[in-house]
Order: sequence, then C-alpha cells, then structure tokens
Amino acid sequence: MSIPNLLAISRLILTPIAMALILVAPDDAGMRALATAVFVIAALTDFADGYLARRWQLTSTLGAFLDTVADKILVAGALLALVEIGTVSTWVAFIIVGREIAIMGLRSVAALDQGTVPPSMWGKSKAALQFTAISFAILRLDISIGPWRLDEWLMAAAVVSTVISAGDYFSKFRSVFTTSRSKD
Repeated sequence: MSIPNLLAISRLILTPIAMALILVAPDDAGMRALATAVFVIAALTDFADGYLARRWQLTSTLGAFLDTVADKILVAGALLALVEIGTVSTWVAFIIVGREIAIMGLRSVAALDQGTVPPSMWGKSKAALQFTAISFAILRLDISIGPWRLDEWLMAAAVVSTVISAGDYFSKFRSVFTTSRSKD
C-alpha cells in the first residue's frame, strides 16, 4: 500500500481518537489541547496524502476514495463530538455535513456518466477553513471578538465557505443532472 493511502487510513484511525479526547473531559484545557493536536495531525495528513500522491504519481481510484471518505469522516466525527459537548451548533454541523453528502452525491451522479468532479479552489479553501475552525472549536480559547468567541467566528466563516463551495460545484456541474440516460 502506498504512503498516501496509509496517510488517509491513519486519518480514519485518528478520527475516533480525536472524538474520544474531545468527549472525555471537555472542561480540561490540557485534554482539549491534546484533542486539538490529534485533530490537527489528522487534518495535516489530508494535505500530505494528496501532495505526495501527485508528486510521486501514485494517484489511484482507491486513493481518491480513501482521501475523500477520510476527510468527510474526520470533519463529521469532530463536529458530532463538538455538538455533543455543546461547543458547536447542531445547525452548523448539519450544514457542513449536509454539504459533504450532497457533493458526494454529485460526484456519484457524475461517475454514472464516466465524469468526474475535480476539487475546486473553493473546495480546497473550504476544507482548510473547516479544519481551522474545528481546531479552534476543540481548543476553545477564551478570545472574544465582539459578540462571539474566535472559534465561533471561524466556524461561521467555515459555514459560509461551505455554502459557497457547494453552490460553486452545483453551478459548474449542473449538467450532470440534465443529461438524459437510456434505460437498458
């Protein structure tokens, strides 16, 4: 198995560890720091696996699948844990996870016609902003900017970029829904 694929698998393994650390002692600053460190390491594997796969020309269908699934599971798992401890709104998690499911559906429909939906700049910036916002939500620094804490502002920005990214994908690839297919 290639190193990029092993990095994606490590992200899958680190997700429940990060979740457990978030849930075990949400009021303990040391535990939050440890949970943040595990989450950040997992998030960094997302950037590393794609970079290495392209650099070493090790891209594959399995690798693309593992990368996509590992990303979604990491984000959804962390958000679920944060909702459980009351740090993140259910609506924030719903919008972010809902977008991920919708884009996976878009990719599935495109694949039926042997098409692909490549990552966009909005999608990449959305991922970076989500990882940053979730990291700060786990760490939960006591920094307020106006009516909200820093992590809440970052999470709001992540939601906005998530919605814009979804709109961008569906706008660019709306043709996959209008193409007629013959029934066998």
